[in-house]
Amino acid sequence: MGGPMDYTPGLFRIKLNQFDSTKKEQVHTTLCKQLALYVTMYSPLQMAADLPENYEAKMDAFQFIKDVAVDWDDTKILEAEPGDYVITARKAKGKETWFLGAMTDEQPRNFTTSLSFLATDKKYVATIYRDADNADWKNNPEAYVIEKFLVDSKTMLKLKLAPGGGTAVSLAPATAEEAKHIKKIK
Repeated sequence: MGGPMDYTPGLFRIKLNQFDSTKKEQVHTTLCKQLALYVTMYSPLQMAADLPENYEAKMDAFQFIKDVAVDWDDTKILEAEPGDYVITARKAKGKETWFLGAMTDEQPRNFTTSLSFLATDKKYVATIYRDADNADWKNNPEAYVIEKFLVDSKTMLKLKLAPGGGTAVSLAPATAEEAKHIKKIK
């Protein structure tokens, strides 16, 4: 697929019963899959589709939406099976920062993904927004974990995607201080 898409990612309230507790409808996604959409689907006109109070309740996860680029210098499709899953890495336009988005259908999936697209002479801080171990699009769609690790182009990143889930990662060049204090991924 190529070209920009018009879509509305970034829902943090997945079950649509905020104003009517009898509603059973929900989006078939996890919160982290919503973050991953900012990377996997190209649209130079981004938006945040949820209510401000839903973001205010999860400002740590909202940080990804604030950080993610809207246009790119480079795009790498790392793994994909149409209709099932995709892992995309994109380099922010005019910067050394990369973003990675991974998402799956209703099947849980595990991947080990190479970060060989990163510059070979740099260390990066990977901020990983992932589905919590008990996340599930149907029963626990808003459960997430945020972790930071030091990575480089030799790192193999392990991704665990919940049913209907995803992972979003920002990869920013590390400062000397960050390189000393953030643990390296094993």
